[in-house]
Amino acid sequence: MKVVRKVSELRSVVQQWRAASLNVALVPTMGALHAAHAALVTDARNRADRVVATIFVNPRQFGDDEDLAEYPRTEEADLRQLRAGGVDLVFAPPVDEMYPERFATSVILTGPAEGLCGAARPGHFDGVATVVAKLLLQCLPDVAVFGEKDYQQLLVIRRMAQDLDIPVQIAGVPTVREADGLACSSRNGYLNPSERASAPALYQSLRSAAQQISDGSDVLPAVSEARASILDGGFQAVEYIELRRADTLDNPSGRDGTPARLLAAAQLGTTRLIDNVGLTF
Repeated sequence: MKVVRKVSELRSVVQQWRAASLNVALVPTMGALHAAHAALVTDARNRADRVVATIFVNPRQFGDDEDLAEYPRTEEADLRQLRAGGVDLVFAPPVDEMYPERFATSVILTGPAEGLCGAARPGHFDGVATVVAKLLLQCLPDVAVFGEKDYQQLLVIRRMAQDLDIPVQIAGVPTVREADGLACSSRNGYLNPSERASAPALYQSLRSAAQQISDGSDVLPAVSEARASILDGGFQAVEYIELRRADTLDNPSGRDGTPARLLAAAQLGTTRLIDNVGLTF
């Protein structure tokens, strides 16, 4: 496994692979890798001849009051995991390689970027879309894989790639969970033992509400019950719980058998957790 830190080095290796008629998968990460990232790498290996993983903590997707400085940076351990997973190339650029002096361009979306986390974290998805657009254009992979835990992000990236005619397949990988149902996330490391014991209430409440809605219950009572259950489980606040179409994140127009997602964000101690559950509505 080779580690490069400049765009020119990344492109040189990928061009050699292209000359050998090999296809390429990209796994973008911000490091602090865990089991869900390992699943992304496995999925990428199954889709392509060569796998590129990136490690870059993107400052443009953090708000002024968010945890950029505290975000865990564990490159040595990350590289060990990526090597064990069979990654061929790691692109780990410094900030000034991605955003050189006088950098002045942002990718701004409406559509799937509106509402949900987009409302709670202004500018977040602009930062995500900008850095992912750069990574896709720097690497030009055949496929890029992202986890469904960050479902809104997945749809934002799909929309961005389609709208900008970037020739890449954006693939979603099902959420990887701990044994008690908590979605794997780098932010789980912020939880103290008491908070960690409470954290599965988010998924359990969402799963129960999704089952009720699938079985024909009205959305509002099911969502209200889920909100109460999350708070009873130890969370301090529920930012949102919303039912959206799975393909666009639009509000469903009615029960017509459309794939949907029940998405939520909630505050546990100082940590903001998100999750989602699929259903048919």
